[in-house]
Amino acid sequence: MSALPGADEHQVVRALGSIGAATLASRVLGFARDMLIALTFGAGGVTDAFVVAFRIPNMLRRLLGEGALSTAVVPVFTDYLVDRPRGDFVRMVRAVLAAALLVLSVVTVCGIVAAPGILRVIAPGFTSEPAQAALTVLLTRVMFPYLFLVGLGALAMGLLNTHGRFFAAALGPALLNVGIIAAVLLLAGHVEPPVLAVAIGVLVGGVAQLLAQAPSLRRLRLLVPPSLDLRHPALGRVARLLLPSVFGLAAAQVTLFVNTLLASLLPAGSLSFLYYADRVMEFPLGIFGIALASASLPAMSRAAARGDRRGLGTTLTFSLGLSFYVAVPATVGLVALRAPIVRVLFERGEFTAADTTATAQALVGYAVGLAAFSGARIAAQAFYALQEPGVAVKLGFISVVVNVIAAVALMEPLRHAGLALASSIGAWVNFAALVWVARRGFGDVDLRQLAASLGRTALASAALGAICLACLWLWPPAPSRLREAAWLGGTVVAGTLVFWIASAILRAPERLALLHLRPRRRRETLGEV
Repeated sequence: MSALPGADEHQVVRALGSIGAATLASRVLGFARDMLIALTFGAGGVTDAFVVAFRIPNMLRRLLGEGALSTAVVPVFTDYLVDRPRGDFVRMVRAVLAAALLVLSVVTVCGIVAAPGILRVIAPGFTSEPAQAALTVLLTRVMFPYLFLVGLGALAMGLLNTHGRFFAAALGPALLNVGIIAAVLLLAGHVEPPVLAVAIGVLVGGVAQLLAQAPSLRRLRLLVPPSLDLRHPALGRVARLLLPSVFGLAAAQVTLFVNTLLASLLPAGSLSFLYYADRVMEFPLGIFGIALASASLPAMSRAAARGDRRGLGTTLTFSLGLSFYVAVPATVGLVALRAPIVRVLFERGEFTAADTTATAQALVGYAVGLAAFSGARIAAQAFYALQEPGVAVKLGFISVVVNVIAAVALMEPLRHAGLALASSIGAWVNFAALVWVARRGFGDVDLRQLAASLGRTALASAALGAICLACLWLWPPAPSRLREAAWLGGTVVAGTLVFWIASAILRAPERLALLHLRPRRRRETLGEV
């Protein structure tokens, strides 16, 4: 595999640089947010209430907002932008905006009204604790308008990504974290209950996410008023893509729902352990895996619009190889350094050593599926680019069945860690099925090339793992938190350097591709490509 096989792959790497930089800022701020929440509220019943309450609108946000909507509109927007006059494109945008406002408003109001019933379904274990249930309902109702805000933000993101502008939209989650951090610091001591400050911060962050994209939209002359044209043909096309996309993303959300339901039946704190472990795993997944999926969708949509399935397959192979190159060593590092990572990030205030041990156990379960979570997200984008999402939907629900069976089987012997492991098992089944079907449908999804890429990456990752184990053996006993953070940082740097050298010796082409992440012009860094 050449480092950069073609123009579409160049576009993917350049977009990845912008999205990855913004996502890195978001993940760093996300860790600061979670450290602050852990310090202030610990990992007990109050934090469990927030986790469940935020999960409800966040689940619908992924189904109807950021995930499904942006995935559905990019292929349609790309088609109108490439093949239609500017006036037709703007009229289409106005019609889609009006429909989005209508649907998001209805769902938000229904969610606020139905919050108690939703809680009984998603976390039945809370019903035995009336105070915790009441707190969860309150937090859910306060945060539900976040769905409306982030849904509009997702529509703006689709517009910007279609025009090759990625940075402003990708920066949105960082602003959400800033809003939560500011609210906890400024309001936690002035509202009752104090955790209500986190919910208020979510709304503030949602507004900031939407407003951050306004300047880029203004420069594109796309800050246009809605037009309630329910007969516009683009609405039908978006709906035909949106509905399967909703069902496809519902597969992941059913997994989350099952884990939440089962964890609510486990001892107090189980949901929090899963939440904190997931936040750690999301760091490499978000910075590279999800960012790469977002970067590859416009490129694959352009190939699909040209009728170039072979080119689409080449871009998919290239993207999966890059995904392996980051996900595999990240998995090795997370598993080897799980306890120091959790201890440095969270063990302070109300977050105890026992919480660290439990969270580290869950982290292992999630980490072993990191490559599959990333790869499945990328592979599914190929079917959305072709406007054939039904295949990804069917395969996604097969993985749900596998996850549910594994979760029920593992929750008793492994408790919350078994639920995390079940998610990874389902992700691997989903990834393998998607790649197998894609290879049959596209002419240039090269399994030999992917296997060779994975083999090189695994060998280089073994060197990284050896460095991590050596550093753990030399780890100072009972270090101060600051000293342990320095030791952990040094271990990560040393392991990354060894991995980079090993991959150079093995002549991994992905290493050369990543050297192109640095945009060539400042305006590209800002997403103005």
